[in-house]
Amino acid sequence: MTDTTQQSAQSYAHDPRNDDVEVYVNGAFFPRDRAQVSVFDAGFVLGDGVWEGMRLIKGRLLAVDEHMARLYEGANSIQLDIGLNRAELIAEIHRTLRHNDMHDGVHIRLMISRGRKSTPNQDPRFTVGGATIVIVAEYKQPNAALKERGLRLMTSTIRCSTPDVFDLRLNSHSRLNFIHALIQAINMGADEALMLDDRGFVASCNSTNFFIVRGDTLWTSTGTTCFNGITRAKVIDLWEKAGGTVAQKDFTLSEVYGAQEAFVTGTLGGITPVTMIDGRRVGAGVPGPVTARAVALYADYTSS
Repeated sequence: MTDTTQQSAQSYAHDPRNDDVEVYVNGAFFPRDRAQVSVFDAGFVLGDGVWEGMRLIKGRLLAVDEHMARLYEGANSIQLDIGLNRAELIAEIHRTLRHNDMHDGVHIRLMISRGRKSTPNQDPRFTVGGATIVIVAEYKQPNAALKERGLRLMTSTIRCSTPDVFDLRLNSHSRLNFIHALIQAINMGADEALMLDDRGFVASCNSTNFFIVRGDTLWTSTGTTCFNGITRAKVIDLWEKAGGTVAQKDFTLSEVYGAQEAFVTGTLGGITPVTMIDGRRVGAGVPGPVTARAVALYADYTSS
């Protein structure tokens, strides 16, 4: 059977070392098949929580300050008391890495929910005790074959929400609309979904931020209805410092169809080329030179 997970922007090379990695749950470690939370946990019951995806490269947690800032801002916005300050939480991540003797090429999923509830309902006043903290560290290298081929996107009918409906700057466990969009794309033979905002302008993909190349300028959305992507922000910063131009603006599908190149950004994959959108080739239908330059700038940053 074909492994269709290798067509995802989240795909990675299989590593047998992950079979023996132990998972952190509220200060204790468990084999991955025995790590668990209560069926009354607010994260399981409602998706009531926040999360971060982080990378460990050569012993360094990449952009750790930016990830902690986003995590604590999200937790504060929903009045979720993590129970640890930033330094203490970072220390627990490092403890997880030491416990598993991990030093490089690691992706960390940090998941925090409001905690266990006395009964499964929406009201946070029924929470019993403190937050649930889970840290899953795995050896993950981005899928090289996918980067060589490029992603195929399909524009979904599911729209990215505006801040008055659901602010995507909040890195929430609640992701059902994006899963819905992704299922549409998969059923149409694509790898990922491209999503528009409420006015029909291009906003984001279902799990990554989206860029196109017009001339020698990078275009990306204004940020109003897309993820508060840390990799997105870093790519913009690196490109501008290298003398390039980035336009954060409203643009349409028609303008996407006229782009020379396209790519997406995310923590695990870094920069992944896009070579087809809605059955149309992007440019020459292969990863292009501008994307390659962005990839090189980001690689220099991550290895520095």
